[in-house]
Amino acid sequence: MRSIRIQSAGVLLFLVTLGVGVFSAEFSLFAADWPTYRADAQRSGFTTDGLPETLSLHWQSQTAHAPQPAWPRSTRLTYDRVNHCVIADGRVFFGDSVSGKIQALDLSTGNPLWEFFTEGPVRFAPTVWRDQLLVTSDDGQLYALRAADGNLLWKHQGGPRAEMVVGNERVISKWPARGAAVVVDDVVYYAAGIWPSDGIYLYALNAKTGKEIWSNTDSGQIYMPQPHGGANANSGISAQGYLTVAGDHLLVPAGRAVPASMNRLTGKFEYFHLQKNRAQGGGDTVVAGELFLNSGVVFKAADGEAIAKSAGGPAVALPDGLVEANKGKISRYQWVETENPDRKGKLVRSKGLKQIWTVKQTHPSAALIVAGNKIVSGSKEFVEVLDLESGKQLWSTAVDGVAYGLAASRSQLVVSTDQGHVYAFGRTTEVPASRDSQTKQAAKSPYPADSAAAQAAAEIIERTGSNKGYCFDIGCGDGALAYELATRTQLRVVAIESDAEQVALARQKLTAAGVYGSRVMVLQRPLDQTHAPNKVANLVVSGRSVTEGGSGLPVQELKRLQRPYGGFICYGKPGKLKSEQRGAMTGAGEWTHQYADAANTLCSNDKLVNGQLSMLWYRDFDFVIPSRHGRGPAPLFSEGRLFHEGNDGLIAVDAYNGHELWRFEIEGVLAAYDGDELMGASGTGSNYCLGGGFVFVRHEKHCFQLDAATGRLVHTFEVPPSKNPEAEKSRQPWGYIAWHDGMLIGSAADPRHIVAYRYHATTGDMTKQLTESNRLFAFDTKTSKLKWQYESEDSIRHNAIAIADEKLYLIDRPLAEFDRTKESRRNPIPKTAQQHPTGQLLCLSIHDGYVLWRNKEDIYGTMIAVSAENDALLMSYQPTSFRLSSEKGGRLSVFNSSTGEKTWEAKANYSSRPLINGKTVYAQGGAWNLKTGKPQPFNFKRSYGCGILASCENMMFFRSATLGYYDFNKNSNIENYGGVRPGCWINAIPAGGLVLVPDASAACSCSYLNKSWFALETQTVK
Repeated sequence: MRSIRIQSAGVLLFLVTLGVGVFSAEFSLFAADWPTYRADAQRSGFTTDGLPETLSLHWQSQTAHAPQPAWPRSTRLTYDRVNHCVIADGRVFFGDSVSGKIQALDLSTGNPLWEFFTEGPVRFAPTVWRDQLLVTSDDGQLYALRAADGNLLWKHQGGPRAEMVVGNERVISKWPARGAAVVVDDVVYYAAGIWPSDGIYLYALNAKTGKEIWSNTDSGQIYMPQPHGGANANSGISAQGYLTVAGDHLLVPAGRAVPASMNRLTGKFEYFHLQKNRAQGGGDTVVAGELFLNSGVVFKAADGEAIAKSAGGPAVALPDGLVEANKGKISRYQWVETENPDRKGKLVRSKGLKQIWTVKQTHPSAALIVAGNKIVSGSKEFVEVLDLESGKQLWSTAVDGVAYGLAASRSQLVVSTDQGHVYAFGRTTEVPASRDSQTKQAAKSPYPADSAAAQAAAEIIERTGSNKGYCFDIGCGDGALAYELATRTQLRVVAIESDAEQVALARQKLTAAGVYGSRVMVLQRPLDQTHAPNKVANLVVSGRSVTEGGSGLPVQELKRLQRPYGGFICYGKPGKLKSEQRGAMTGAGEWTHQYADAANTLCSNDKLVNGQLSMLWYRDFDFVIPSRHGRGPAPLFSEGRLFHEGNDGLIAVDAYNGHELWRFEIEGVLAAYDGDELMGASGTGSNYCLGGGFVFVRHEKHCFQLDAATGRLVHTFEVPPSKNPEAEKSRQPWGYIAWHDGMLIGSAADPRHIVAYRYHATTGDMTKQLTESNRLFAFDTKTSKLKWQYESEDSIRHNAIAIADEKLYLIDRPLAEFDRTKESRRNPIPKTAQQHPTGQLLCLSIHDGYVLWRNKEDIYGTMIAVSAENDALLMSYQPTSFRLSSEKGGRLSVFNSSTGEKTWEAKANYSSRPLINGKTVYAQGGAWNLKTGKPQPFNFKRSYGCGILASCENMMFFRSATLGYYDFNKNSNIENYGGVRPGCWINAIPAGGLVLVPDASAACSCSYLNKSWFALETQTVK
């Protein structure tokens, strides 16, 4: 098979030339029902069952809360923007992404028939097979329910174990079942797991019994090309979206990427063309015979090769053509037979699409289906029906929200919106008497106001101060304590109970109270084996203990859940509560400055991160960050808090569960970094740091001192006046920033020295990316008083300042004037023009600025780092892929940090910023003993990665296509945590016993499978 793309608009969209055979389309046509998402296993969006030309509202219902999408900002992962409905046997079925319920309504009246609780958000439409309803949940299960009454027939666990994580702000399975079920030939297919490195599990089951026919459990671990050219990683498929069938090909949606294909009969992996389609993927897959459409591209189902582009909007595959909407237009195309010459001039028969008509829309389509000879378009606050033959509008109506969900059956149209509404429209002559059978009801508390649970909740809050984050109620009883805590605080409560009757009662009462799902979720588990994630709970309580006391509680399980750095356990009867607060984790490192510490070691000294990594939490934030090519400052960590900076401010996050703590707005603070191919923090250094329980953020001529726990502004420092009258004519901006031993160190940046970074484009602002200063100063943060200033003889590069053990080290050196000249590969700066005189290396007392020693002998370096424990100072270059012209590389030197005497020097071919880990210097290209300079074994080689290396005691982290990590103890091959794109400098930091990875992929269109903030922990064998 080969393809020919025709460019003439309005005639043929594309042609597919078949070497042999005749074009065939597989459509599972249901004369009366809409049994699965988009009607059939091909997700065609087409049914032969028609609709009347005019419709009337028969009924409407509304869920207690609007749907909560997993990825609300994503334009690719859009599967759960509404609660999609299916229709069968006179019933409407849908799941709920808030409560985790599956519900059945009467199609004629909208009256509720039954409901079934899963233990996680239900993000996909069910599938009806005969008398069964098959539905997946974020709890990792595929459920088979009897369609008539919702009774459980069987269920199947997708992941290998019952472990849970905090995923998308919910406590869910580590392997959520987000590969939505599809049924063909009495076999149901589904998938669990979205993070390749934790495992992706695909199944074919007997639809009647749930017995496995085949399973594919190794497609997450495939060494394969990643979206960037030349980038390879051990990172296979994901599973997020609706599984789709094209003949014997099972198309598995791979999150933000194009679908992968498995052999439907055997489960064998067939193809996943990720790198070839580096900027495509996500959304619905629609099968049209031997082709499928995804993200505006037409692919051959046989081999997954892209052959043409489509309009890119919602589409419906018809037996004789295609209907597609995009950019305010709907068009209909029809398959036609043609003959076209192949490459050798031989005429071969072809199938192509001929445009029949196109019409403009007042309300652009967000969703599209075809029912008989009618097109139904859903849009923002509007639904319309068009004639399939002419495109003429026949009927329209207003709705509340965006009508992403459409289904048609028995001459009725069911519409669901992103506000939680479900509407049923039908013949005007068949309007039922009651049309508002399930409107939203006001919540009423089923719990007594003066109960023991209310007293206990008040006492717990007063004693612990817990107000935000995650609370686990172990032994929740009827949910009374969970309810009281949810209504008095902003805590999200996970209530766990072993007694099935109590679980059902708690769910019933909490639903009536209007907090179920949105604030409280009840899970049935043994109390001593909750399978909840480690160390994520800000508060652990027990509803049972309020009346029974704490005897018999699994205290060790409670402690396992307790968050370090302040998490509370509190249980017992009112007035006799027992409480315990957890402190810092022994061996947990911090990352308080751009390069881990003020010493620039690039090593957090965390001793706990060690071994294979696994997911702890993941989520997205509505927080705008600079373009990944702007190389913004690194994230920071201290005392259980993760800090990350965006274009207009700073955000603080609970490092152990991803809960947002606070934000501090500084308009435009990183606007200069928001662009392509900029130098960014690689040259400027960071603009913020941590120390003494504070966050210090410099912006323009100021530095804000914030309370790290609350984000409250404590003090604002100003760049102090210079003793030099010329410099003082224009107050300089704040440049370097660091904190050490109660001292805030800053510098007055030189605004005249603007490097012409050789790759920078017209975006961003290089005039504010300053790399050199001519004055250092120090403030005492307790008194806010200026302690001292140091005026440079020449200039101080920000990368050439390091602080350790109450000493500040710097290189005072003439400017590299040629860094101001923009160069390229075609127009390099001549070597004769690259003259950079040496300077002097100095050591100052941090408390008074007194010069303790200086060394003027061949001080060539552009960066320094210090190891106080080894009494060693490293001088080198920063010769990364995006280096300045002065970063020559090829040389390393180490000095005695107490005396300034050179200890050793080596020629070295390295291509990253060197780091100091214990007694070893590591860089991409080699390792050396810090004391002697002797080369050390270092079997390190990574795939494509533009960032630098960041380490802790046992491991090192970096970009290697996806996130790469290296175990120093193994000293062997790198490993990957796949499916995600790290940033272009530092954004994976090992600290607090975790690997913390805020999103740093802004402005990247590449189809990495997931785009997320996340935290990894060392995997424990269970």
